[in-house]
Amino acid sequence: MLIAAGVQISMDGKRRAIDNVFTERLWRSIKYEEVYLNEYRSPAEVRRRVGEYVRFYNEQRPHQSLGYRTPASVYWQTDDQVTDEPTAINK
Repeated sequence: MLIAAGVQISMDGKRRAIDNVFTERLWRSIKYEEVYLNEYRSPAEVRRRVGEYVRFYNEQRPHQSLGYRTPASVYWQTDDQVTDEPTAINK
């Protein structure tokens, strides 16, 4: 059904561990930089705070693999936040 719709399937058919590396890295960051550091009072607070973290991760947090740019700046092809050195992250 996916192929018929013209969707490119991301896995190479071998079910390799590296097929999910980007998703696994994102979840690791969410757990270690947000979830494990905080105590939540309700599921609604978890949803709100994790949503805020995902926005921070995409729009403010520089990524070494992206030349210390944000995923949003790479995706939208803007030249903001391009630096040679990592910057302090203030949430």
